[in-house]
Amino acid sequence: MSLSLLIVEDDEELATQLGEQLSLFGHRYTIIGDGRRANQMIATTHFDAVILDRILPMIDGVTLLKSLRQHNILTPVIMMTALGQSRQKVEGLESGADDYVVKPVDPAELNARLQALVRARGWTDNRADETLRVGDLVVSPARHSAWRDGKALRLQKTEFKVLAELVRHAGTPVTRAMLLERVWNYDFEPATNLVEAYIRRLRIKLMEFGGDDPVVTIRGLGYMIRG
Repeated sequence: MSLSLLIVEDDEELATQLGEQLSLFGHRYTIIGDGRRANQMIATTHFDAVILDRILPMIDGVTLLKSLRQHNILTPVIMMTALGQSRQKVEGLESGADDYVVKPVDPAELNARLQALVRARGWTDNRADETLRVGDLVVSPARHSAWRDGKALRLQKTEFKVLAELVRHAGTPVTRAMLLERVWNYDFEPATNLVEAYIRRLRIKLMEFGGDDPVVTIRGLGYMIRG
């Protein structure tokens, strides 16, 4: 999915490098170097998502984000900062950020987060209890139930949450870090292979009644349900 992005970053070299890296994924980008101009641009121009630096001249990223949300501007925002402490992350998310990344940013992971965020926003805006269908898979968040080829899958709570996250973003990679955040609410890497273990269990249950494995492993990035 090609996206129109606004990169709000006062380090011109970093912003240009990030924009060029994201353009390799087919995205279009605009760069703004201060919070005040970014505020005006977001209010008058449509963007699929905003990549917002936390520390900016004129208006800082947190203040800008609070202003956008107060004016009911709901454009998806990923906050980007060199600060990796939990307090800064919580402050950014509480201000209205949809996601949070720490510099230096891996462009492949940032692309995956952008794709998942935009898909999730579209899904959420429709109906939070909407039934999701991908191929022969059907997932009902409202009923906390899932079926494959018409047969009910016997999933534990966490297995269901992993499947729902993958199906919600079908055709788009979901990184290990994203699963840890959205399924387990972790903002750190656990010492165990937690995600890998649940993916293995989920695969077994998805193929219990036959059929190919619908979960694709993308080496070095994460997992994806074939869209």
